[in-house]
Amino acid sequence: MRRRVRGTVTVLIMVAGAAACGGSGSGSSGPSASDGSGTTTVEVGVIPIVDVAPLYLGQRKGFFGSRGIKLRMVTAQGGAAIIPGVVSGQYQFGFSNTTSLMLAQVKGIAIESVANGAASNGKAGHDVTGVLVKKNSPIKSAKDLAGHSVAVNTLQNIGDTTVRESVRLAGGDPGEVRFVEIPFDQMPAALDGGRVDAAWMAEPAQTIAEAQGARVVASPFEETDPKLTVATYFTSTRLAQQNPGLVKRFTEAMNESLGYASAHPDEARQALTTYTKISGDVLKNLALPSWPPRVDMASLRKLASLSERDGLFGGKKPDLDALFP
Repeated sequence: MRRRVRGTVTVLIMVAGAAACGGSGSGSSGPSASDGSGTTTVEVGVIPIVDVAPLYLGQRKGFFGSRGIKLRMVTAQGGAAIIPGVVSGQYQFGFSNTTSLMLAQVKGIAIESVANGAASNGKAGHDVTGVLVKKNSPIKSAKDLAGHSVAVNTLQNIGDTTVRESVRLAGGDPGEVRFVEIPFDQMPAALDGGRVDAAWMAEPAQTIAEAQGARVVASPFEETDPKLTVATYFTSTRLAQQNPGLVKRFTEAMNESLGYASAHPDEARQALTTYTKISGDVLKNLALPSWPPRVDMASLRKLASLSERDGLFGGKKPDLDALFP
């Protein structure tokens, strides 16, 4: 069944916080009351990927509306557009991977997480990301990735950091992996065409590639930490100080949305059809992340340590307690 979905799916797919430039927004400067009832319209910078399904599901179920919030989702290419958009007030909240948030903080950008976003589902071989190779590849495990090229969507971010950890844990030399930057939606074709030896893919790219015969040889998120907090929703420190009531209401609604999505995975999966073009066998077979209500600080400390080892922070250290209060 899965072989019928051979590379024909068109979908905007970039990992949360990818460093790609660009994005679209309405240019609003802040939240405003939309009517006399006190309902506040807020804009949320998002990436149209599997991870943000609870946000759309929560909007549909009325979790935000019941707290006086009217959501307006604004899609962007990645965290490089979302983070400055939140800081400038273009968006009131945003979604980004945790490595990108750490990188922003050590650069002096005043942001803080307000709600969990997504985490590894802890399933080796069927996590939300995986390293895939062609069916007939001599690469059998993460250890074998040493000496080969591996595609990641963004260099020096959460992808190559966790892939290196998978190689290290398997007994290979992570320094011998050659990383190549390729957008997720182009990875199945790049792998099938031999442009790279392996590719670290997010959903739905990995489900598409598997339908073409590719196989998973590593699950970097799960292997780094089965409870790895991958992404969170965040706001500017300025908004958190100026309008703590709005931030509290958003956080409460987001937490209820995460809980509902976790308890109703079929509804969360179906919510994807409202903001992506994922359908058919891809929708049915793709892996969903875990949506716990709170970040896992132990996993974030480990991710920060690995990122520091890779030199991502330029000798500085992120203040995790301030960033993920």
